[in-house]
Amino acid sequence: MFRKLFGIFAATILLTFQFVVGSACAVQLDPATRTVTLNESGETTVVSLKQLKEGKRLFNNTCSQCHPGGITKTNQNIGLEPETLALATPNRNNIEGLVDYLKNPTTYDGEEEISELHPSTKSADIFTEMRNLTDDDLEAIAGYILVQPKVDPIRWGGGKIYY
Repeated sequence: MFRKLFGIFAATILLTFQFVVGSACAVQLDPATRTVTLNESGETTVVSLKQLKEGKRLFNNTCSQCHPGGITKTNQNIGLEPETLALATPNRNNIEGLVDYLKNPTTYDGEEEISELHPSTKSADIFTEMRNLTDDDLEAIAGYILVQPKVDPIRWGGGKIYY
């Protein structure tokens, strides 16, 4: 009997803790945090909570194998943090730039097309995880990539982790 009551008590405490922590995390995702650059002209947009949730799900299912935590496994010098994305040609630190890249990927300097090496909707026959992604899905992924450095600036993109 005591074990059962203790188990119920422990479960209640854990669920309450998750609820409180989840609520605290939601507060961090205010509109200012979710505001990202839309295009190279500097226009901005606010990523909705629904888009952000979907973007996270899609990123984890299609991108995180090679980009866990916003790093790039195949080239540790090029991560998904805004500073690195801004230096790419064409510029990729905005929604439209990332969506274009996910449709037609090019090398970091923009000189060569690499759709046979990097997943894209153009190469969906090779990279099957890209087959069913719509433009809305690509925008959600891009939004997630651009918001994530604001949510976890220390670790996103290969930042140093201090313990």
